[in-house]
Amino acid sequence: MDAALQEFVKAHRGDDVRQLALQGQRWPEIDIRAAVVQIQGWQAARAKLPLWAATEGIVFPEHIAMEQCSSQRTGEYKAGLAVALTHCERLTDLTGGFGVDATMMARRTGARLTLVEPQEALCRIVAGNLRLLGVAGARMVCGQAEAVLPTLPHQDLIYIDPSRRDRHGGRVAALCDCRPDVGALLPQLLERAEHVLLKLSPMLDLTEVLRTLPAREVHAVSVEGECKELLVLMGGAQEGEPIVHCVNLGRRTTDFTFTRREEREAVCPIADEVGTLLLEPDASVMKAAAFRTIAARFALKKLHPNSHLYTTEAMAATDFPGRIFRVEATCAPTRRAVQALLGKKPAAHLSVRNFPLPTDALRCKLGLREGGYKFLFATTLCDGSRRIIVCSPLA
Repeated sequence: MDAALQEFVKAHRGDDVRQLALQGQRWPEIDIRAAVVQIQGWQAARAKLPLWAATEGIVFPEHIAMEQCSSQRTGEYKAGLAVALTHCERLTDLTGGFGVDATMMARRTGARLTLVEPQEALCRIVAGNLRLLGVAGARMVCGQAEAVLPTLPHQDLIYIDPSRRDRHGGRVAALCDCRPDVGALLPQLLERAEHVLLKLSPMLDLTEVLRTLPAREVHAVSVEGECKELLVLMGGAQEGEPIVHCVNLGRRTTDFTFTRREEREAVCPIADEVGTLLLEPDASVMKAAAFRTIAARFALKKLHPNSHLYTTEAMAATDFPGRIFRVEATCAPTRRAVQALLGKKPAAHLSVRNFPLPTDALRCKLGLREGGYKFLFATTLCDGSRRIIVCSPLA
């Protein structure tokens, strides 16, 4: 960006970009479209990439690259994985994009970074940003991962985040539909690097991932209770089954680990009735399907084999990976029953677990407004009855 454009962007960072675009004729000396891209990028970065937003001179890409890039928070988590490796002095990101993950890993490890990105304009943007963000000496390669991989010297870590969009822009999830095709590249990846870290869609089935990839570790990562990505670490010494990490990056970060064998062998009792406490596992635990292990680990009972809600009378542990609620009442899933507990114009947060109606339809049936301090869970109990469980969150 030239100096005039930089000053304009800085002066108008808080403005409505739609209004700026419509009033562009007021500033004939400014490329208003370029300014809008930068302002829009900075506004998105305030929450998603605070380090980028706080660094003067950062250039932001077009909206789609900002939309697809990792958040700084998940980038920091990957950086922690890189730091935990025995050596991470040479690092290659084969699918650079806006370079968030590569930047965070290079900053934490001090590794010599090679970043591969097919779009020339994005390469130039990232190269300039890396210098501003304290990553010195990075090697930028403008090209396709498939073409660059055979030319790489041996790396300590190769990171790859295949695109989950087809040539028409539609979303895909299956590993074989992503680009580059990691399955086809896998022998080369493991030959060229001591470790390979692969980012996958959270929509993928973990069983299929473990069946098709030689994983050493799998990390299901959620942010504030929403599962964002699956990370697969391959290479290095492998002992026994892969370790599965269920991680929630929230106000209180949790990391629940287990193996698939542990899950198969765990005993998960079914509750005869709803106890004093109701427990809802984090989205990362649900994604990893640790349904039996979590019950065994925390001495819980499940409400129904398919409900994935748990109950107990008392909770000694403080590191449960999920939300804990105090049960206040249960009732039939009818408007009259809910109003008897919550009043004539009830407001509450509603969740549906193993229940025949979707959330919106049930909310309408119950005459329930969103909001308030109560949490309602519509579910099926072990005897097959449909119930509403009225709860309050524990602090």
